[in-house]
Amino acid sequence: MNELAVYMNELTVYMMSRFAEMSMISLTTRQRYGKKRRRRFQNTKNRVSKKKNRRNLKPALRKTDFLKQTPVPFRFFFVPLQHKLLLTKIDTTMTMQKSPLQIARQSYKPKMPVALQGAVRLVEGEKTQSVADQAEIKELFPNTYGLPIITMEPAEGSDKVAEPFNVGVILSGGQAPGGHNVISGLYDGLKALNPENKLYGFLGGPSGLIEGKYTLLTGNVIDDYRNTGGFDIIGSGRTKLEETWQFDNGIEICKKLGIKAIVIIGGDDSNTNACVLAEYYLQKQCGIQVIGCPKTIDGDLKNEMIETSFGFDTACKVYSELIGNIQRDANSAKKYWHFIRLMGRSASHIALECALQSQPNICLISEEVEAKNLTLNDIVEQIVEVIVDRANSGLNFGTVLIPEGLIEFIPAMRVLIQELNDLLAQNEEFASLEGDDAKREYVKSMLTPASCELYRSLPKGIARQLTLDRDPHGNVMVSQIETEKLLIEMVSKRLAQLKANGTYKGKFSALNHFFGYEGRCAIPSNFDADYCYSIGMTAVHLIAAGKTGYMSLVRNLTKPASEWIAGGVPITMMMNMEKRNGKMKPVIQKALVDLNGAPFLYLKAHRAEWADANTSYIYPGPIQYYGPVEVCDQPTHTLRLERGE
Repeated sequence: MNELAVYMNELTVYMMSRFAEMSMISLTTRQRYGKKRRRRFQNTKNRVSKKKNRRNLKPALRKTDFLKQTPVPFRFFFVPLQHKLLLTKIDTTMTMQKSPLQIARQSYKPKMPVALQGAVRLVEGEKTQSVADQAEIKELFPNTYGLPIITMEPAEGSDKVAEPFNVGVILSGGQAPGGHNVISGLYDGLKALNPENKLYGFLGGPSGLIEGKYTLLTGNVIDDYRNTGGFDIIGSGRTKLEETWQFDNGIEICKKLGIKAIVIIGGDDSNTNACVLAEYYLQKQCGIQVIGCPKTIDGDLKNEMIETSFGFDTACKVYSELIGNIQRDANSAKKYWHFIRLMGRSASHIALECALQSQPNICLISEEVEAKNLTLNDIVEQIVEVIVDRANSGLNFGTVLIPEGLIEFIPAMRVLIQELNDLLAQNEEFASLEGDDAKREYVKSMLTPASCELYRSLPKGIARQLTLDRDPHGNVMVSQIETEKLLIEMVSKRLAQLKANGTYKGKFSALNHFFGYEGRCAIPSNFDADYCYSIGMTAVHLIAAGKTGYMSLVRNLTKPASEWIAGGVPITMMMNMEKRNGKMKPVIQKALVDLNGAPFLYLKAHRAEWADANTSYIYPGPIQYYGPVEVCDQPTHTLRLERGE
């Protein structure tokens, strides 16, 4: 009954505020709506059709909207007003159906560094500087530039805080296994400092902060999501925090909720936004801290301080299991070549790690293709050479791993894509042409000779994707190009030529696959469950110490979790200036595959062995959660090779 009374009170206050808002509309505003619209305020019986009504009344809220927007008790919705922000408290509790594994994993206690198992002392190291463009980054971030690296050590006594404080958390960008454990670590860390501390989750990503959509995360909610995959506890989104009005909305909402700090869980772009937000809030002296957490399955958010981003371990193990299953099938049926495209547009870390785990016959690395200035035909010839050699040994099967972003790393293809973007954006003449053939001929007539030759060599289906499937800005949707199908068609055509002249006598049957979403929301591996929980706990101690503009840091990850090192790294340390949408902007530098690094050199040294007639496949099997440490808790091959193990 108390909850119902609170709800009715909130309902009454809200309705009164809305009617007051309506009654205070100025005369000039009413005149702007015109005679017909003014009637709607005076006499609801004279309203026009619903369609016209919805279109014309967008700037002003209809009185009946509130009733439509409140279908169940204990649920409050954000309503955009002209000059006023209202908070939206949403109850996210629900009955969750759980599998036996979910139930068992709920009781798993993540392992942590010794420093986080009791009172914590922060030790500051030397001042830092950005990886490049130091003068420009320092000018843009005068308050957060040059901060020291922080290491956390065990302390004597207790670090409980007398005054409770509130924290808001945001999940930003694509999902990655372990996000729920970061939030669990945040919650447990806050409650350990003071049971009265509160954790608010902003719903749907960064937009939840600027629109005031939130939920209070309670112990019961947190317990349901411990050690689970996905971001569904509060949802995620890709809204960029770049405008001052967004920052100001955030200030207003945080003040209303009594929030002292915001934790942004995301990739390089999201953490760049976190740094911009931290700098702005320091300039405004509003007392709101911002801490980032490193997330992306792509593995391209790493450097000398960040050893790996969370989610990479789990996703690669999921994909490697699938690749291993396919390889076992190929080795059993002995009649198919499997072309497997793997998620990871900006870097080839996933393809490389999966190759290290499963040892396929061929693994393409985008960064190597770019460094060697290979053409699409060069890549096809490399694949054909392996297929022919294996066929000569009676093996008409195999696996090819292809990074998602391969097309963009082929220099000639990149030039072609840029020419197409420039040619077709806002091109009315092209849009007016009827039929794919007419459009194809038009494109060929407008390209440079080199790009035209490449365009002519492409299968019609791929050429159509390049010219017709475009994003709202008129650019080619590269991530949707089915590179595996492109290579299958071109390889098949080349093999047919070789068969005609007697060079190739095998049989070629190919199947295509794309592994991406299968790994983003998997139940996190023990490594990711432990790592993410420690990241969340570390963020709490950074907040308690008054730090802002930092990324939560956990290092020494190839050792047992008790030996991990927790701390914080200034986000500005990882930044440089890059051109984005025609303008130079500060961003966290992406980590591409290092062609001189141990992981790639290992692949390079074993390529010929994996491609030959002696089948070298490894079948990793599914992620194991219970059993020997060497089976359940091992980090990625990439991380171990990078650490010299």
